[in-house]
Amino acid sequence: MRERLDALVAEMVDKGIRLDEAISEFERRFIKRVLERQQGKVGQAAEQLGIHRNSLSRKMSELEIVPRPARRA
Repeated sequence: MRERLDALVAEMVDKGIRLDEAISEFERRFIKRVLERQQGKVGQAAEQLGIHRNSLSRKMSELEIVPRPARRA
């Protein structure tokens, strides 16, 4: 995984992507993936991320992430 990350970072640097853009995009994708795995349950996603539910809600607002509700069987 470290090699893939190094290659991705090198590509981003070569393309002139700014640090703030890279961090925001990483956070957005990481949080969205955890939310998907927790079926949109913010409390459980926050626990998996190791942050407080309010911190996750604030970060989701900043990054304009809307959790999808869990699908019913």
